[in-house]
Amino acid sequence: MIRAVLWDFGGVILTSPFDAFARYETEHALPDGFLRSVNSTDSDTNAWARLERSELSGDDFDAAFAAESSALGHEIPGRDVLALLVGDVRPEMVVALDAVRAAGLATACLTNNVVGVFERRDIDEVMRRFDVVVESSAVGVRKPEPRFYEIACELLAVRPEECVFLDDLGVNLKPAKAMGMTTIKVGDPAAAIDELESLLGLDLTVGK
Repeated sequence: MIRAVLWDFGGVILTSPFDAFARYETEHALPDGFLRSVNSTDSDTNAWARLERSELSGDDFDAAFAAESSALGHEIPGRDVLALLVGDVRPEMVVALDAVRAAGLATACLTNNVVGVFERRDIDEVMRRFDVVVESSAVGVRKPEPRFYEIACELLAVRPEECVFLDDLGVNLKPAKAMGMTTIKVGDPAAAIDELESLLGLDLTVGK
């Protein structure tokens, strides 16, 4: 029986930062997918991973990302990337979140984040809806490290097999599924909500 729904933030509750990455690449004549390639090179130890675990300051990340991107052929200041991270709230996902809460299920936000990036009033309002928020910058581990998901389950007092987890990245869903969670990959938000409705047997469009 499902007792909890776990949500990624950027790319699920918010529009994906990858759209902003693509615009930046076009504007700066970079190869398609270049920023994502920097972030996926040495993905557990690169500047991005260390920033999300609060092992680097903003200034340190700026320099480290520039060095890593330069090694791949195009030097990009880390501060430019940070400016691209925060998307827009998807109202249909917030409606679904509220419907899940109204049905009595536990909720958690599982986010790889950077201190100070998500400070915005509309985002704060969404964050307050979750029973638990697990932030990589606060707990010192990040998706897809298994310990990150374990922390969420411990805080909610649920077992992995009692959880559904929504994320837009397959690499983050894989360990959750291996632990026993039901997973939903979010591409089209409407399709993801339909899939969650089917799993839960709930109408998640109430209030629209």
